[in-house]
Amino acid sequence: MSTLAPVIETLTVLIAEDSAADRLLLSTIVRHQGHAVLTASNGEEALHVFARERPQLVLMDALMPVMDGFEAARQIKQLAGEALVPIIFLTSLSESEALARCLDAGGDDFLPKPYNQVILAAKINAMDRLRRLQATVLHQRDLIARHHDYLLHEQRVAKAVFDKVAHSGCLNAAPNIRYLQSPYALFNGDLLLAAYTPSGDMHVLLGDFTGHGLPAAVGAMPLAEVFYSMTGKGYGLAQTLREMNARLKRILPVDMFCCATLLCLSTERRVVEVWSGGMPDGYVHEVATGRRTPLVSRHLPLGVLSAGAFDDRTEVWPMAVGDRIFLLSDGVLDTADANEQLFGAERLQQVFAANRQPDRLFEEIEQALAGFRGQVRDDISMVEISLLPDQLVRSPTVVYSDSGQASPLDWSVSFEFRAETLKHYNPLPYLLQLLLEIHGLRGQSGALYSVMAEVYSNALEHGVLGLDSSLKRDARGFADYYRQRNERLAQLSRGYVRVHIQVLPTDVGGCLTLRVEDSGAGFDVEKVLAQPQEVDRLSGRGLNLVRQLSSNVHWSDGGRSVCVEFCWEALA
Repeated sequence: MSTLAPVIETLTVLIAEDSAADRLLLSTIVRHQGHAVLTASNGEEALHVFARERPQLVLMDALMPVMDGFEAARQIKQLAGEALVPIIFLTSLSESEALARCLDAGGDDFLPKPYNQVILAAKINAMDRLRRLQATVLHQRDLIARHHDYLLHEQRVAKAVFDKVAHSGCLNAAPNIRYLQSPYALFNGDLLLAAYTPSGDMHVLLGDFTGHGLPAAVGAMPLAEVFYSMTGKGYGLAQTLREMNARLKRILPVDMFCCATLLCLSTERRVVEVWSGGMPDGYVHEVATGRRTPLVSRHLPLGVLSAGAFDDRTEVWPMAVGDRIFLLSDGVLDTADANEQLFGAERLQQVFAANRQPDRLFEEIEQALAGFRGQVRDDISMVEISLLPDQLVRSPTVVYSDSGQASPLDWSVSFEFRAETLKHYNPLPYLLQLLLEIHGLRGQSGALYSVMAEVYSNALEHGVLGLDSSLKRDARGFADYYRQRNERLAQLSRGYVRVHIQVLPTDVGGCLTLRVEDSGAGFDVEKVLAQPQEVDRLSGRGLNLVRQLSSNVHWSDGGRSVCVEFCWEALA
């Protein structure tokens, strides 16, 4: 019975040996083992044969004329490239340094003379296993590389699609926004969105999803869809937040969520309304005093809590023209230098404290990050939103899909919203969509929504809830006003707001009459309207705004009922 090791695979073996007798002996042994044989009498000839025939294994004599085995081995390894072509040195050398030289030249093993065919067969099989293992590794590496390229392509496509969605708002067009986004991965796990409401208020969302790349895109796309859709229809922060949280809770796995700050900046009312969950503190920067009010994260991220447990309560802060809001993701604070020191909140506060020109604050923070020379561990996002004067704010553009030929021009409808509905439902987006079916009103959509929002807020807050607007005399009273609003609304058990809408055609176009009534105690309209209009006053701006934006307005029933008219001319 043969004692030779079984052949794993038939190979082509190159034998480079200057002794004809040894070449014949080795050729016989190797052929007997089932392999094909090529021969060469010196190193140079072996090199030519290898380049022409590409054998899978080489038996190389160390000492040969013309070119020795050491040089031939080095050049064969270069020709083989990434492929493993095992070289077994055939040598009568016995000194350790000489044997080591064989391995240094590129040899993988050596076989001493005289040759033992059993040992030779075992070594050939062992080298063949290494060769096939190397080929498998290279093949798997190539598969991984192709898969990586495919994933990158998918991410590029997702990014291209998402960029069009994410930037479909006013992020790049708004004159009061500056931002920086530096993605840790191709697809940024941070999300920055901005859009105008129908009344011209600005909604801004800064979000930070767990993960990067396509996993982040899974949640980012529906979140952007909800944000733009509900902002464009005039929904407030609370309803938008509830819908975003419910959508993410429904589609995301349990280990994914979105830390987020969502705000509404109103140039007309000179306020910012903020909700923050899981994000680093943002800041309201008062230019006149230099004071910075932290916008503290008081909630869990979006997508964590069920609809019943989700908290949509917001905070409202007064702002003056020129004041700024600064938001950031945790990638800014977690940027680390070469010594693993984090940039941190303290360094950020130092930049704030050192700032002397508010217009340069954003650039100074960028410079501080660059000077820190930190290693980015996460997506970095910063955004600064300024409150501009009214005349510099751009009105939102609304695009309609129909021609307006089916515009309804002779109808009326009435609603009564009672306590339980007032607690949880904002009817304004629904009413606006109803009214914008009237083609002639579409050019006044911003003014219409602003007036509707003002008269509805007055009816709810001052009428039903009995809040005193004089509380908003300063920043502390302003915060107390909205605290009381939330408390009284949560405890509301009685009261109503009635909305009556009538649309009639006229000789030149049409006229909308909007009447809003409430169950409150009323107020002295003439006294409020007679107050001087102070630019920076935190209260009393609403009623004058209603008079400015509507065709006609009058109050009755002791201030408990307001009737507003919007008229339009038919297009020729």
